[in-house]
Amino acid sequence: MCAKLRSDSGAFMKNMFIKRLGGRNGLCAGGHACPQILEMVDGDFAGVGQDITDEAIPEMPPGPGVGPKERVIRIPRQVLIAARAEIPAA
Repeated sequence: MCAKLRSDSGAFMKNMFIKRLGGRNGLCAGGHACPQILEMVDGDFAGVGQDITDEAIPEMPPGPGVGPKERVIRIPRQVLIAARAEIPAA
C-alpha cells in the first residue's frame, strides 16, 4: 500500500502510509480512481480524490484560501463516513 512519492527534497519516501482508513469502499474502477483517506506515519492524513480545485476556488466561502501547493479534492461522503470511526478524537 505504500506509494513511492517524492518528498520536497526529491528523495523517494518509503513507508509513508500506515493504513487506509475505512477499508475498501467499493468505489475503485479496476484499481484506479479510488477515493480514500490514508493515515501517514507522521500522524497526519492524506486524501485521494477527484481534483476540483479550479471549480471550487470561486465557490469557496470568504476566509483562508488555497495555497500554491494545495489542491481541493472531492472525497465521497461514504469514504469519509467509513473512515470516521478510525480517526482519533484528539
